[in-house]
Amino acid sequence: MKHPWLVKRPISPWLPGGLSRQNKPNRTERPVLDQDKCNKCQLCWIYCADGVVKRAEQMSIDYEYCKGCGVCAIECPRGAITMVREGTE
Repeated sequence: MKHPWLVKRPISPWLPGGLSRQNKPNRTERPVLDQDKCNKCQLCWIYCADGVVKRAEQMSIDYEYCKGCGVCAIECPRGAITMVREGTE
């Protein structure tokens, strides 16, 4: 069974305009990545509509542009990304 996103829209790591403005003030929650749980499957990078997940030696999230939608946390199969309330560590 295909995931609904695969059926309804093409997979794209980059949508034009995704980094067009900073969204930090509007965000109530932010994703936190646990590097110990992450196996670098890059599903968070694939599903991030804003293109803020960075691929490198370690995956990272650009908080300057993250809207806090939580799609990366939902799609992570290992639970390496959790959403925490903005302003908490």
